[in-house]
Amino acid sequence: MDTKAPKKPNGRDVWVAIGVSLVAAVAFYFSTKPTLKDLDYTFEIASALLNGELGLRQKPPEWLNEMIPYGNRYYSAFPLGAVISMVPVALLQKASLLHDFPARILAALIAGACVYFFFQLTKAFGADYCSLKPKPLARRILLALFPVFATWTWCNLGMGGAWQIALGLALLGETAALYFTLVRRSPFIAGLFFALAAGNRTELFITAPFYLYLFWRPSSENTSIQSRTARMKHGLTANAPMVIDFLTVPVALALLTAAYNFARFHSLSDFGYFHIPAVRDEPWYAHGLFSVHSIPWNVHKMVFQGFRDDPKFPFISFDPFGCSILLSSPFLFLLFRNGGKYKVICWIAIGLLTFILWCHGNPGGWQFSYRYAMILLPWMFLLLTGNGPSRITVTEISLFAVSVAINATATGLFLWTDKIQP
Repeated sequence: MDTKAPKKPNGRDVWVAIGVSLVAAVAFYFSTKPTLKDLDYTFEIASALLNGELGLRQKPPEWLNEMIPYGNRYYSAFPLGAVISMVPVALLQKASLLHDFPARILAALIAGACVYFFFQLTKAFGADYCSLKPKPLARRILLALFPVFATWTWCNLGMGGAWQIALGLALLGETAALYFTLVRRSPFIAGLFFALAAGNRTELFITAPFYLYLFWRPSSENTSIQSRTARMKHGLTANAPMVIDFLTVPVALALLTAAYNFARFHSLSDFGYFHIPAVRDEPWYAHGLFSVHSIPWNVHKMVFQGFRDDPKFPFISFDPFGCSILLSSPFLFLLFRNGGKYKVICWIAIGLLTFILWCHGNPGGWQFSYRYAMILLPWMFLLLTGNGPSRITVTEISLFAVSVAINATATGLFLWTDKIQP
């Protein structure tokens, strides 16, 4: 039986990860402008929660037009997990350390933390965890920066609204959960970060079995046949504590969310979205919040919607309501390379989540590219890290550079100019 334990974290790796994440956070902070920071729905409800209220007693300002008037309160359609995520920020305000919602700082911290965990997650493909040679440092840094600066995450998270912050926290939660599943195996901490992800994006609850499978499978590709047989024979007994540790916080959050919904709208499953004034009258919800009738429009936005040309520099512009993720991040074409340690489970996760996103009535509203696809990036990261060569290639550098240039342009146009209008 293979009893070799994973090595302890390499000290140099930790410092490199911290350094890269700090540089990323600073770069993100100075390159973005939170144009939607006043749309701080979750922060407002978190502040009310600290005062023992589930909603606002006074009518919110007119720009918070998605607050839900119900009974004698104004509620938010955001799930409980997204509200709880803002409680630490609300506590700082209550202590008079903050006056306004710190959207720019918060978005930069999320971006930096994501880079840290993406860098550390590359260890899942190193010599300590399988038979492959360690990835060179340059390639690990490039891969760690990719999900934040070479995709639509940069522009959308930089907007700083409650929707964008929730997506950023979901991305962070997924990535950290995968790190504590594949690298520093800790079911409870992985479950805690998974709860952060699913609490901000409820559809992510359906991916819980994938994390449990990754805990159950052998952590080393060269595990002996005897070890695998023993694992299969005693798997249910041996893994029961792991399942309990991982699911404790997510299940508790799910139950609290149901109670939260019932206390507000007298239904365990009603998040309140259809109680937002005039939402039911919007044409894209004619068949409900989720419907297969919505798939064609979402497919067009996520895969086929192109850029706009512009006679002035930088000679391209973007639709304010979405465009193809493959055009906004050409690095994603590398997803279709052969190989990959986790390719089957990653494609299943991507396919399942994409189907749910495509069924949503609205493809995302004001956005660059397809913002909802941020929750796919951790699984795409595993594919890209696993199916590539050990050393960085010219093709990877070129596609990464083009992707960064496109997203830097979008960030500049959306956040620092008024050139893109509805």
